[in-house]
Amino acid sequence: MSEVSLTLLLFLVLAGFTAGWVDAVVGGGGLVQLPALLIGFPGATPVQILATNKLGSICGTTTSAVTYYRRVRPDLRTALPLAAAALAGSACGALVASRIPGEAFDPIILVVLVAVGAYTLLKPDLGSISALRFSGRSHVAVAGVVGFSLGAYDGVLGPGTGSFLVFALVGLLGYGFLQASAKAKIANFATNLGALLVFVPQGVVMWQIGLLMGVCNVAGGYLGARTAVAKGSAFVRVVFVTVVGAFILKIGYDTLAPLL
Repeated sequence: MSEVSLTLLLFLVLAGFTAGWVDAVVGGGGLVQLPALLIGFPGATPVQILATNKLGSICGTTTSAVTYYRRVRPDLRTALPLAAAALAGSACGALVASRIPGEAFDPIILVVLVAVGAYTLLKPDLGSISALRFSGRSHVAVAGVVGFSLGAYDGVLGPGTGSFLVFALVGLLGYGFLQASAKAKIANFATNLGALLVFVPQGVVMWQIGLLMGVCNVAGGYLGARTAVAKGSAFVRVVFVTVVGAFILKIGYDTLAPLL
């Protein structure tokens, strides 16, 4: 920490708090936190940045998951299988994180984000209430596929995982945005844990920076979860569309800028 200037320290504190708030409401805190780490530590390797981001994020997702559970009481019969599959997927993704270039994912993610944003805007009632599309084992099986797939993506790269989880739970399983956010936070905690179980033994975590951002994530995550619960699904939907739009702009720029 002796090499970190006061300006950079304040920048990281602000980024960590903002990421925690955004992540708690609808997911997507990586949109704030990962670029902040890249700007602050240009000499770090990609896997160091990803691992440090996971350390900061797990602090926030733990706080927001507990807050959501206490106030929303999501059904654990879905949330726990979703989280278990997400943890396994994230660990698998983390094992290959250092071997796959992040830029290979940008064009695909951009197309998916545009589709997700357009679908949400064209269906104004989407996620306003819970109207489940599956039941029994089929419901758990679909949740497991969602958890493993998005967990693997989070282990490899990560930005937008929380938002993708929310959309999958709303669009595929039929949950309202508030219930989806509650379950997504439990699953997102699991994806962060799964990745850290791989990254920590590799010795790639920048612990001081990660813990600093973790404290800020806790504060942002607690406030974000309380805000989402108090304002309901309509508020979460607005934030969701805003975050997806910001992702589209950022990833679109990253994808197209080298071609211009």
